[in-house]
Amino acid sequence: MQAFIHQLNSAAKDSLFRLPTEAEWEYACRAGATTPWPFGDDESQLGDYAWYRDNAWGVDKKYAQPVGSKIPNPWGLYDMHGNVWEWVEDWYGPYSSSSQLDPLGPESGTTRVQRGGGFSDMAGATQAANRTDYAPSDHFPNIGVRLVRHSR
Repeated sequence: MQAFIHQLNSAAKDSLFRLPTEAEWEYACRAGATTPWPFGDDESQLGDYAWYRDNAWGVDKKYAQPVGSKIPNPWGLYDMHGNVWEWVEDWYGPYSSSSQLDPLGPESGTTRVQRGGGFSDMAGATQAANRTDYAPSDHFPNIGVRLVRHSR
């Protein structure tokens, strides 16, 4: 993914694209909410917003679904929950116990954080605060990416 982003930025002749940090990803996912999902804590509504085990894998849709086919979060972002786990920039590590604003993960590591849950996961994996980690060399059908476009 980092090689792809490098090629994309080279083609644009600028450093416009990158992976979001874990903090940026969660902020965008929550869209101002403090509940497990931006729509609240009622898991029975999850199928309206996310592809996950109950409405994908469990009914023989064992692949990622078209982006934008569920309700977006309040900020208009689609598929922040479920469908595919999303790589973020941060290396995986424990959170700091100190209060931080826009924290960054460790400077190095062996695995990177992924957020959002996937089409084969239980509902709990799609909650805004849930995270997992994979090695950058791992390849699975339920891993994806969401790029951040920034300007200088």
